[in-house]
Amino acid sequence: MTAPVLVAASHGTSDPAGQRAVAALVVAVAVRAPEISVVEAFVDVQQPDVPAVLTSVAADSVVIVPLLLSAGYHVRVDLARVASAAPNPQVTVAAALGPDPRLVSLLERRLRAHPLEPDDEIVLAAAGSSDARAVDDCRAMADALGSRLGRDVTAAFISAAQPPLPEAIAQARAGGATRVIVATYLLAPGYFADLAAAAGGDITTPPLLLDGETVPDELVDVVFERYREAHVSGVLPTPLDAAARV
Repeated sequence: MTAPVLVAASHGTSDPAGQRAVAALVVAVAVRAPEISVVEAFVDVQQPDVPAVLTSVAADSVVIVPLLLSAGYHVRVDLARVASAAPNPQVTVAAALGPDPRLVSLLERRLRAHPLEPDDEIVLAAAGSSDARAVDDCRAMADALGSRLGRDVTAAFISAAQPPLPEAIAQARAGGATRVIVATYLLAPGYFADLAAAAGGDITTPPLLLDGETVPDELVDVVFERYREAHVSGVLPTPLDAAARV
């Protein structure tokens, strides 16, 4: 039986370094499992978009794996609608990559490059979403990272959720932090990563992927786990109200 095609659907970015970093992840996924056809697609900004890829893929069974860290509007509405309208007989949308303990390990690895002091405060910088479930997932990642590090970690958001990242950084500094370290919970370089870096932290860690770095095995593992889970369950995400736009 032929394995379903894996459509790796990222948000898309106009940043060339971000484009290359995400493309390297897709290549690493394809190299890991050459028996699976892996195709890159984009939700926004870049081409080809997901509908065009599904139209071009001559396969009965397709699993769309969102290369997104939380399940907001793009996963629960955009991709679900695309899947339901696809010409392929069976199209399943997998879960988002996060939350996941392996992503916590990647965040911890970024932070360990900067020896932490007792009075440092750590703020997790996430993209944000109008979907409360996606926001809760990011807060769960902050809690898991805090448990791993043995200290509190505050979740803050670049867009659409509270608290805003600059405000969380200012509050941490006003509370007496020697340094405020921003742990960037974003997949790759791009506009949001630039905003995180400019938000006022004393140190800002890079995103999980960087152009020119080896793709972390943990990320490839998570992509394949989401693919396998979706292939077995065949369950689409529950669509949100159309007002949830992020």
